[in-house]
Order: sequence, then C-alpha cells, then structure tokens
Amino acid sequence: MSMTDPLGDLLTRIRNGQRANKSTVVSPASSLRANVLEVLKREGYIRGYARAELRPGVAQLSIELKYHEGQPVIREISRVSTPGRRVYSKIADLRRVANGLGITILSTPRGVMSDSEARAQNVGGEVLCEVF
Repeated sequence: MSMTDPLGDLLTRIRNGQRANKSTVVSPASSLRANVLEVLKREGYIRGYARAELRPGVAQLSIELKYHEGQPVIREISRVSTPGRRVYSKIADLRRVANGLGITILSTPRGVMSDSEARAQNVGGEVLCEVF
C-alpha cells in the first residue's frame, strides 16, 4: 500500500513515541524526512537520528527522542500543508508559533529550514509543520 503523506506519518510516529515515553522511534527513510529531522535536531527538539540500510534500496531512520525532567521536549507537532491542501507563505506573512517559542518548518527553494533561518535568508516557501 502506498503512503499518501509520508511527512504526516513521520510526525505522527514522533508524537505517538513521545506519548508512550519511547527513547527511539523508527520511520522509513526519505530525503524530505531526513531534512525535517535535521532541522528538529538543529533546533534542539530531538537528540538525533541515524539512517540504516535494511537491504539494498530500503532504508529506515531511527530517531532519538528528547525529554526534559520526564516531559517530552516537543509539546505539539502538527502538519500544516497536506497533500490535498498546500500552504505557501511569504516570509513577511509567516506567523510566529507560540509567540516565538516554537518553530515553523518550511520547504524553500534553498532547502528545508526553520522560520528563523528563512527570515535571515529572506525566503518563503511551503509551510510543512509547526513545532512547539
């Protein structure tokens, strides 16, 4: 069966893993997922991730979740742009998540980046998800 929203699946795996207090979760690998995980790692929302080859042409990502004093670091993670409804934003029109405490992850012509990086480079794009 094909998956219609691979990024939504990744976010749901992270959300479910943190609710179950798992230390790691596993997800099928793709370059978009790895780029989003790289942004989450840079911003301090996850400990890290590793790519492992299961067999030729099939890989998976192992994601190390992060907790602070027993509580998940990611309080909310939600998909904004979906396959059925794409959401694009200019950098001037992009709203701040939780009054600047959270981040928005964007897919821009210069790659996948957080809203603060996009503001520094003055580039907009597709709003993938919001994290707080």
